[in-house]
Amino acid sequence: MIKTIDISNLGAIKRVQADNLGGINLVIGPNQSGKTFILKALFSALKTVETYKRGKENRTDREILSDKLYWTFQATELGSIVRKGESSLNFSMVSDANEVFAYSFGPSTTKQVNIDKNTFAPRLSNSIFIPAKEILSIKDIILEAKDDNRFGFEEPYSDLARALSRTQKGKNFKSFSDARQMVGDMVHGRLEFDDDKKEWQFRDNSRKVYEISMTSEGVKKLSILDLLLGNHYLDDKSIIIIDEIEANLHPSLITRLLDTIQLLAQAGVQFFIASHSYFVIKRLYIMAHRADCSIPVLSFENGECVVGNLQHQMPQNPIIDESINLYKDEISL
Repeated sequence: MIKTIDISNLGAIKRVQADNLGGINLVIGPNQSGKTFILKALFSALKTVETYKRGKENRTDREILSDKLYWTFQATELGSIVRKGESSLNFSMVSDANEVFAYSFGPSTTKQVNIDKNTFAPRLSNSIFIPAKEILSIKDIILEAKDDNRFGFEEPYSDLARALSRTQKGKNFKSFSDARQMVGDMVHGRLEFDDDKKEWQFRDNSRKVYEISMTSEGVKKLSILDLLLGNHYLDDKSIIIIDEIEANLHPSLITRLLDTIQLLAQAGVQFFIASHSYFVIKRLYIMAHRADCSIPVLSFENGECVVGNLQHQMPQNPIIDESINLYKDEISL
């Protein structure tokens, strides 16, 4: 589990320093405030420590990180993601075992960054980034673009596409089985891969089969989590990053998805969730109080980040402000 992140001069972000991160961590803020940049930077670092020295991998951690940042941000020069007017971007994350991974680079950097410290032990668990857009219907196109070294689909997309195709031996966790049942109840069925047609299909609880194009965006998004839990790509020490968790989901499904996430977090999986939704914030706030659990919240605005905890109070943020304004407009009628 990642316990601390300290990032400065990343895109629009001046500085974010968050200690005592938890099983569920919420990232909020207006558009262009840096939410997705933070998630991408975290994803790149996690995939570096997971790839380094794994299997037949012979690249250095510096080479892996540089490649991950390049394909994740898809900037022709990495220096362009350094905050304008600043001399360097600095990133550091610390695990609950006090392992440290830190890197830095300046605005003139092209493709090679500097790793300042890496004490992470070889990591067997896999992290995954689930973007706001569904990928099942275009999985092959994403992988073809990656194989051809073309910009278009960022590294989180190709990484997820590969993960969905992966089935391996692994431990069957009861929490995963329970979570899959919860997801199955939400979507009233399950995605399956047709080996003959080489395509995904959806089989509902009555055994009727539908083409993937006939399945809603929300069902596909939820089914991705089900597939990852079922093909042994994830384990109870995995880290799951979800961007715009509310995208394409009815509020009732959001509630049930967050209940599923709470179950997995209690089993050891760590989540970083970005959202624009007051509903998501309020639901997590209620969850934190009902379960008496810590849910850190990173609230971005104008390049600044305020770190709070939903266990203690609702955060100050434009999302909250707009919800209050809506309430005021309503009572003024």
